[in-house]
Amino acid sequence: MVLTGVKAVFFDLDNTLIDTIGANKKAIQEVINILKCKYQFSEEEALITCDHFDTKLIQETSVPSTISIDEVRTLYWEEAIQKVRNTEANRSLAAKCYLLWKSTRLGHMSLGKDTRDMLTELRKVAHLLLLTNGQGHVQREKIKACACQPYFDAIVVGGEHKEEKPALSIFQHCCDLLEVRPEECIMVGDNLDTDIQGGLNAGLKATVWINKSIPLVKPSLVPHYTISSVLDVPIILNNIDYKANLNANIL
Repeated sequence: MVLTGVKAVFFDLDNTLIDTIGANKKAIQEVINILKCKYQFSEEEALITCDHFDTKLIQETSVPSTISIDEVRTLYWEEAIQKVRNTEANRSLAAKCYLLWKSTRLGHMSLGKDTRDMLTELRKVAHLLLLTNGQGHVQREKIKACACQPYFDAIVVGGEHKEEKPALSIFQHCCDLLEVRPEECIMVGDNLDTDIQGGLNAGLKATVWINKSIPLVKPSLVPHYTISSVLDVPIILNNIDYKANLNANIL
């Protein structure tokens, strides 16, 4: 593959390159199993406990600098257990649930061989940058777990900057890192509100939305391209490049 119209591709991490949702489901199931088998929780109690944790995780925004993310998430489990069992706080069990959930989730975060091969080939013709939102410590753990560092020229974690996607500033930072212009870059991600909106805000050459069956519920926010798998990105890049060359020949 040879590209003339694209110099850089920005990739999201969660549910774009790695299956974060799937890893979380497997981790939650492990906690359910241990609560039932070792701590005599009923099926319903275990499910409610894990649902409470998941809800707190979804609602999570910023974390106070005075407390670590590990402590915060241990507290989520502690609150859930206390609520379901109607007992005194059980910090010990909460810590065990958190560590099991965390280690299992990270253990299931990996780049598939096909994804690794795709990134290796793309990096021969364009700069690759990983752009992920989230708390720095958490995202860096995921990045380490899936061992994706060697496939990128730069890695930018939103939580380590003043603003995250879809803010214009973080896309400008990414362009500056790679010494490219926005109109030479592509954003690939699964989130319309952050990846696609951010790419549009920044005036990137194109946005590529990975839609794994979710209906397009925001007609006013339309990505340039929609694919069902990140493995289809090379096809899109070839299409973009073909159109660029065609327009150049017409001119």
